[in-house]
Formats: sequence, structure tokens, C-alpha cells
Amino acid sequence: MQVFVTGGTGFIGAHLVRLLLQQGYAVKVLVRHSSNLENLRGLEVEIVKGNLNNPNLWQQMGGCQYLFHVAAHYSLWQTDRELLHRYNVLGTRNVLAAARKANVERTVYTSSVAAIGVGSLGEVVDETHQSPLEKLVGNYKKSKFLAEQEAIQAAAKGQEVVIVNPTSPIGSLDIKPTPTGDIILRFLRRQMPFYLDTGLNFIDVRDVAWGHLLALQRGKSGDRYILGHQNLSFKELLDQLADITGLSAPQQKVPAWLPLSVAWVDEKILAPLGKSPSVPLDGVRMAKQPMYYNAAKAVRELGLPQSSLNAALKDAVDWFVARDMSTPLGKSKVKSQN
Repeated sequence: MQVFVTGGTGFIGAHLVRLLLQQGYAVKVLVRHSSNLENLRGLEVEIVKGNLNNPNLWQQMGGCQYLFHVAAHYSLWQTDRELLHRYNVLGTRNVLAAARKANVERTVYTSSVAAIGVGSLGEVVDETHQSPLEKLVGNYKKSKFLAEQEAIQAAAKGQEVVIVNPTSPIGSLDIKPTPTGDIILRFLRRQMPFYLDTGLNFIDVRDVAWGHLLALQRGKSGDRYILGHQNLSFKELLDQLADITGLSAPQQKVPAWLPLSVAWVDEKILAPLGKSPSVPLDGVRMAKQPMYYNAAKAVRELGLPQSSLNAALKDAVDWFVARDMSTPLGKSKVKSQN
């Protein structure tokens, strides 16, 4: 069976492509002309160059029975609002239309828990929760909500579309890196003297890949499935990293108003003057509230694996260190995982 994958060069997509190949699928991967192909090196996949908004995308999907639409534009900068809408919302609309025209039998759309939103402070929510669009913090979350609506509407019209909502994946192949990978890198580089009192739901990225395949095989069209595992405070995550690496975790909390003030000055005052902002205002606003989720539906209905987060963190640390991405720390200062 031939599968078409968008976003196959990225973190989740690269693990999904590997899993599909291991399970005997023939894989066609859509990549941009400027894409970094490192995560596909050595894999027996067919590379198709193009973009999500290509009106002839349906022709590139020819012969494929299934589609995994993983690609998305991620940015927390407020200036990227139009890009987020173009790639995440309009791109998803075009991809789904192309799948219909190409007679793709079933699509798995990669949404995000960002589209679901959060409950009250510290509340754990599931797929039945939905924050109103106006309550979603930042243009990225809003774009993912609107893109998910495209998938829901397509399913309502009879197209086979299953929606998955990953939380914060952890593991190897995080080349950009993702926000979670950036936390790990900042810890390794000793660039995190303080921590914010917040929390996230984390999952091994390989389990996320399995969640996609299981959604294809067992998911109900029009339904969404949270692909997550364990809710951890930021401090608990940093303590686990300390145990793995032998490095000390930050012990002092920073009040939310401090990074919020820095981000506001950075993005609203200095950026218009030509300085590259370093802290996205929307990112700090998101971090003010724990983002905790319940993945019981995906575990129960799909059989989503719940692998050790500690092992996933070790994989991530080893991968970053092996590529010397953890400098200026240096490899010798991290405990060997062998």
C-alpha cells in the first residue's frame, strides 16, 4: 500500500516515515525545495517536491491509498500571522481537497493539543474540551484550531479523515528543534538558570508515530485523539534531565511577569527597531498556564503505546550530544548513556 506523507522531514514526520517503512508501506514524501532532507537520508522513499498550496498536489498523490498530513508552519512570533494562516489553514484545505480528487481512501490529519486549548489552572482535559477561538493564546493556536475545523468539515461531508492531537513529543531526530527539544538543549547548554512554574504533557515521539498509524487503522473518521502520556511540571522534567545527565537542575522559580515583560519589550519595542527578538510574547503567555491532557481515549480505542519518558529523554540527550548541538556544554560533561 502506498502512503503520501507531508512533513516527513520534521520531527514527528521522520519517525512516522520510518515506522511506515518498517511496517511494509511504500512511502511518498512531499518536501519543499528548501527542505532539510537530513531526516530522510538513506531511507527508501520517493521524494516529491512541492508545497501544501500547490493546485496540482492531487496529481502528486496519484496511486496513494492513504495520506498523513503532518506538515505545519510553527511560529509563536506575532508577525507570522499571515504565514500561519496560509500554510496551516489554507494549506490543510488544499491538501484535503487534493486527497479527495486523488481518491485517497483515508487521511490522518496531524492537529495539536494547541487546537483544543486548556482548562482552568492545572485542570487535565480530554478531547471533549474546546476552548473558544478567542481564548486560544496566539496566532499559532488559532491557526491549528481553524485547520482542524477544515478536517472536521471534510469528514462531515463524507471524506475519511481521522484527527490526532499530539502533546509534547520527546526523542531523537529533532533537527529544528521543537519547543520541547529547545528546553532540553537550553538545559544541556546551561542556559536555564531559572524555571517557570508551569507544566506540559509529554510523550515519546515514537509513540506519536504509532498513534498516527493506529489512527489510520482503527480511528473513527471525524474524531480526534490526543496522543499524549504523562503530565509533568516543568520542574519535574528538569529534575529528570538532571538525573539523566548528571547536571544540576535550576532550583529557583521566576515569576511569570518577568519573562512576560522581557518578551513584550523584545517583540513590541526592539523588534520594530531592527533587533531580532529572542523571546516570543505568545510563547510566554502560553507558558503561564499548565497544559495538561488525558490521552485515555487514544490508549483505549487505538492502543496508543505509553513508553517510558525517561528513555525518550535519554534518546533526545544522546542525539543532541552526538551531533554536538549541546555545545557550549561539550560532550564530556554529560554522563554516558551507554
